[in-house]
Amino acid sequence: MGLILEEEESHVLVPPTNFSVVEENCIYRSGFAQPSNFTFLQSLNLRSIIYLCPEPYPEENLEFLRINKIKLFQSGIDGTKEPTAIPRSAITEALKVLIDVRNHPVLIHCKRGKHRTGCLVGCLRKLQNWCDSSVVEEYKHFAGSKWRETDVRYLESFDVSCIRHCLESIIYRYYGSRTRRLLCAKENLQKPHMTYVL
Repeated sequence: MGLILEEEESHVLVPPTNFSVVEENCIYRSGFAQPSNFTFLQSLNLRSIIYLCPEPYPEENLEFLRINKIKLFQSGIDGTKEPTAIPRSAITEALKVLIDVRNHPVLIHCKRGKHRTGCLVGCLRKLQNWCDSSVVEEYKHFAGSKWRETDVRYLESFDVSCIRHCLESIIYRYYGSRTRRLLCAKENLQKPHMTYVL
């Protein structure tokens, strides 16, 4: 009987802390995944992970990504409480990765899935035309009692017009011509300044 219980426990799917669905079947958020969460992550059929911390990804997690052919995009945002801790450029580059459907399904995470993850999801919500009060409400829901006034101010002041312009440019390049071709490398495409591992 003990053997049967152990086998059943090995098939239990355990999500990372603070896990939630951002967009059904394509965008997820959480805290840092532990090995006990790997089976759950496999069930999501992830193509990509956006990691919002500057620390190196643990080797055990990198091995899991390699085995499952998941790309890692790292945007090293410092976890301090200072309002300057989240550079606009880091969030903008992470948003570009996030809205590219070729990277879906994608998981966004930092250490606890609260502040940095909450700010990136909040900026995505602004891009989706959510009102500021709804953006802040969702941020506070996941941050709980640890929500930060600096993060709220960051979200309220974040201007998504640059990302919208980037989206319009991508749409024009993909669909503006009859051939619908992708741009060649020689046509000076700007690539995100993020690192990724296969």
